[in-house]
Amino acid sequence: MATESTVIERLIDQIEQRYDELTGQLADPAVMADRNRYTELARNHRELSAAHALAEEYRRAESDAAGAEELLEGTDGGLDAADRREFQEELTTARARMEQLAEQLRLEMVERDPNDSKNVIVEIRSGAGGDEAALFAGDLYRMLTKYAERRSFKTEGLNHSPSPAGGFKDVTFAVKGDGAYSVFKYEAGVHRVQRVPATESQGRIHTSTATVAVLPEVEDVEVAVDPNDLQIDVYRSSGPGGQSVNTTDSAVRITHRPTGLVVSMQDEKSQLQNRERALRVLRARLYEHALREQQAELAADRRAQVGTGERSEKVRTYNFPQGRVTDHRIKHTAHNLEAVLEGDLSEFTDGLAADERRRKLEAQAA
Repeated sequence: MATESTVIERLIDQIEQRYDELTGQLADPAVMADRNRYTELARNHRELSAAHALAEEYRRAESDAAGAEELLEGTDGGLDAADRREFQEELTTARARMEQLAEQLRLEMVERDPNDSKNVIVEIRSGAGGDEAALFAGDLYRMLTKYAERRSFKTEGLNHSPSPAGGFKDVTFAVKGDGAYSVFKYEAGVHRVQRVPATESQGRIHTSTATVAVLPEVEDVEVAVDPNDLQIDVYRSSGPGGQSVNTTDSAVRITHRPTGLVVSMQDEKSQLQNRERALRVLRARLYEHALREQQAELAADRRAQVGTGERSEKVRTYNFPQGRVTDHRIKHTAHNLEAVLEGDLSEFTDGLAADERRRKLEAQAA
């Protein structure tokens, strides 16, 4: 049976070999002339770069350990006590670093989610809490679009239903950019807010929720939608309070009969544009629906990413009186609420990504 060090050495050899192959291919004029192939190889190269950097650092720590060990064993007592202590400390430090790097390498090389590179469609809906929940949905929309800007992603509004008191009953938008799903998938779930509403005269703290669904956007070839399975209805767009905002039947509702999924769009004045947007969202929902069924077969107890919106179901809590944000999945609390609402979410994304890799590694080991 291979020793732990042998396994790591093989892994590093594989990383270095693959990284060198990709580097060479990216310099090939034939590859550079093929935009799609170059983009795919560049993404693979970028994804492997973190593991390659860890592998290089492991090699340096390994060299330091070997050098210190050689000096300790090959001096035949020629070292004085101070020098021996120094080299022993260097050896101990290098070996400890090698263990840390080995763990990081294993985590880094855990199989990635095949959807990680995709664009996403994000749906935010107000949950428990009435008007305050709608206001909070608006806060989440602003937070997530700000986060997209920080990560240099582009956003595209798809549909929104404003609430008369402000915020949204629901809002749907797309986030575009390589790796968008790998970043935004961790926002899926029930978000809970604790604060004193502006309409609360006695200063009591209220708890409200909003749900966030994050769907990988898919192409036509990935999800085949039979037109015969669709029921398409058109109607006039309506604004807050139900008043008509359009004199033509431009709003579109598409029902997928086999699954019962319904998507409505009304933001565009053109019926054709609303229909196209509705089909984009429908394809994403159908893809996610198929993934859920597949995952349910593999792990029947895995929860869907969005629950009922009840206050007890939560992935993250935003506590205004104490200025803190707590992610309940990784038990991490940040005391920078205002910065988080301005889109400073990286510490949560990084923590959740590391946790996902650890869980996958444990599952693979099992």
